[in-house]
Amino acid sequence: MCGRFTLRAPASLIAEQFSLFDLPSLPPRYNIAPTQTVAVVRQVGEPGGAARELVNLRWGLIPHWAKDPAIGNKMINARSESVAEKPAYRTALRRRRCLVAADGFYEWQPGGRRKQPYFIHMKDDKPFGFAGLWETWEGPENSYIESCTIITTDANALMAPIHDRMPVIVEPTDYDLWLDTSIQDPTRFLPLLRPYQAGLLVAEPVGTRVNSPANDDAACTAPLKEG
Repeated sequence: MCGRFTLRAPASLIAEQFSLFDLPSLPPRYNIAPTQTVAVVRQVGEPGGAARELVNLRWGLIPHWAKDPAIGNKMINARSESVAEKPAYRTALRRRRCLVAADGFYEWQPGGRRKQPYFIHMKDDKPFGFAGLWETWEGPENSYIESCTIITTDANALMAPIHDRMPVIVEPTDYDLWLDTSIQDPTRFLPLLRPYQAGLLVAEPVGTRVNSPANDDAACTAPLKEG
């Protein structure tokens, strides 16, 4: 699964990575947790004249048919193997795909008396996009909540010793295909939901400060010192 991640990169790098026209205004985040606001890139406009926008959505997808928005607390991730069939996700997969902006994520390795957290990021530490889906939920008195989920897949060789799942990281060359929701045939974009290249990532053990969502500072990503 993916239950925590980071977005520390400068606005200029985020805009460059996702071909955004406007520079986003985002404070550095070192420990993003479920139900919090996350930065999401999605396509706007008609095909051929479409552009990308960055918006802030609630992490934890609330299906449009849900009676209680609290259901989103349990829907922070969607499994790639079943996302095309699950009622909560199948329509969004065709019509509301997005990229969740990130530059690292955490996973916990079982063992001993407590789990060991790891911080996983690109070797060049650049930002990237998780494969995501978004949805709009209408509440009472014309209130609305826009929310999202992150799609996960099998672990790659780097992640396998830590956890059996990992978030889907979309290759930049595939951004257009993933975001273009005029393409609604799942056979076109489901192949993108695969483990990322292990050789481009690094996994570093970090301290337990990240265990609490209340902690959101650079100390969360600091590698453990040997000895």
